[in-house]
Formats: sequence, C-alpha cells, structure tokens
Amino acid sequence: MNSSLEHTLVIVESPTKARTIRQFLPSNFEVLASMGHVRDLPKGAGEIPAAMKKEKWSRIGVNTTEDFEPLYVVPKEKKKVVKNLKDALKGATQLLLATDEDREGESISWHLMQLLKPKIPTRRMVFHEITKKAINKALGETREIDMELVQAQETRRILDRLFGYELSPLLWKKVAPRLSAGRVQSVSVRLLVKRERERRSFKKASYWDLKALLSKDEINFESKLFSVDGKKVANGSDFDEKTGLLKVGNKSLILDEKQALNLLNSLKKEKWEVNKIEKKPTTRRPVPPFTTSTLQQESNRKLRLSARETMRCAQGLYERGYITYMRTDSVHLSQQAIDASRQCVLKKYGSKYLSEKPSSI
Repeated sequence: MNSSLEHTLVIVESPTKARTIRQFLPSNFEVLASMGHVRDLPKGAGEIPAAMKKEKWSRIGVNTTEDFEPLYVVPKEKKKVVKNLKDALKGATQLLLATDEDREGESISWHLMQLLKPKIPTRRMVFHEITKKAINKALGETREIDMELVQAQETRRILDRLFGYELSPLLWKKVAPRLSAGRVQSVSVRLLVKRERERRSFKKASYWDLKALLSKDEINFESKLFSVDGKKVANGSDFDEKTGLLKVGNKSLILDEKQALNLLNSLKKEKWEVNKIEKKPTTRRPVPPFTTSTLQQESNRKLRLSARETMRCAQGLYERGYITYMRTDSVHLSQQAIDASRQCVLKKYGSKYLSEKPSSI
C-alpha cells in the first residue's frame, strides 16, 4: 500500500492527552479522545433497554441468573463521541488504541473494539510517559488487548454493583446525599467501625517524664530522663491501650506529677556537665520515587489535598508529558528523566556533586 494513502487513527482517553501525543506523531496520524469510558452499566432506569426492563436484575445491570453477565449501555452523553469515532474510522487504514496501560485503560480499549467493530488492522499501543522517545518506542511494540486486565476491571465493576448498589441509598439517608458505596467503600466502613470500637475501648493513663535542653560546643540537643535509681522510667509505649495499665511483665517506674516535680527541683541544684559529644558519619539516600499511595500521602500531608484532587492534578501532568504514569506501585524512573537530572547536576554544580552512577532503588 502506498504510504501516502495510509491513515492511522489513534484513540486515547482525553483531549489533553490527544493534543500532547499528536505533536510526536507523523502527519498521517489522527488522534481522537474517547472522553473516558464509552460504555458502562446503566446508571438509572432511563438507560435500561426496553427489552430488559422486565428482568428483575436489570436495575443493577448484572444478570445474576446467567453467570453475572453485565449489561453494557452507551450513556446518552457518549453517543455523539461514539458516532464521531465511527465516522473517523471510516477513513482509516489502521487503528491504534492508546488508552492507559491499567485495568481501566485496557477496559476502555476493549469496549471501543466492541462498539466500533473495526475491519482494519487494530493494535494496542501502550506507554508510561508521553515523550517523543516513548511514543516512537510504543509504535514499534504494539500488542493485542490483554483480556486478563479487561476481566479484572469487569469483575471489580460488577462487585461494585452487587455490594454497593444496595448500600448507597442507606448512605444517602444516614450520611449525605450522592455518596456511593462499593467494594472498597464497604470494606472501609467496616475498618472505620472497627477502629471506632477500639477508640471507645481505649483507656487513658497518666505519666510524667523530664527533659533537659543541653549544649556543648555550640551544639544544642535534648536529653530525656531514662531511669531513676536504675529503674527505667515509663513512657507511652509501655502502656496497654485497652487497660490503661503497664503491659504485662513491664516493671517500668511510673512517675506522677509530685515525683516529677520533686526530681525537677532536686536537679536544679545540681551542676550539669556534658562530658563529650560523639560525631558519626551517616549516609543519607534519596527517598524512592512516588508510587500512587506515597504521592497521595505526601500531597495530603504537605498540601492538604484529597486523594481525588491529587490524582486529578497528576493526571493533568501526565497527559501534558511532565511525569510518568502515576497509577502504579512501581518506583521505576524514566531513563530520559534520569539522564536529564544528571546533566542538570553536572551543569549547575559540577562533577564533584554527581554520583558515578544513578542510585539503585
């Protein structure tokens, strides 16, 4: 076939990702967005096909009488998107499904195949970073749709309906409207209840300790009372949170307020002396790159962002080509990012501050 007549259609999830990828592809490539999922279980009675409305299971969209077969429909707001994709496919000679390489992305590609029914060569294109090098590599390493990932996503979605659809109305009444419960939320509620019961059964205990701020050679440090007459002074970790008493077998000394103040007054009369300070070399290594969970934890701790806000920001950065894919438990770094970082250190600070090789995780 004449290459000048070839026309490749690439489908991604979002318009932002489409715009970023388009700049790295040849002129005969057309990049369109599916705007997320194009099919899903019905969200309400209005989306259930007329032929299925009489079925008892149609309300949840899962056929519980026939091996839990899901009922997929195209939402009203996605019908125009699907039509545009079908129209674009008519002039294409090749179709590349370039959704994210995770369960959701694989599922979107599979649903696109089911809806578009392409009669032209169709391949799955995956990458973890949106750079020219990564896109060119992905073009040469396309694959088939991974049905194990598709089935994993489908199973999670069905479980959401079976476990959460009945519980959600209870949340609307007891907690707040428009909340949803699913396979994750249902378990989370159980964990919260368990922790609340532990909190209520917690028994508080009182103990006192002493701390002194000392200094030597212009080095300030805090010293904590460790023992009295050879007997270890109790701290928070020595108590049983369910009884409020010392843990079984623990014979630490519990100081009360009077004892602590008496010790404080007696120590004020003494002469304090720091005999020596020991300095030992330590090695500090850089923290590992973010995974999904550590990214969410740090953004909440430092920026007070919720998990949803964090992932929305990360998704935008990924689609613009600034970070690698963020829904992962891997701490793998892009080689392009490593090389760029090392060049930056070399240029700004010199070879003295550049390690011989990148540190291993």
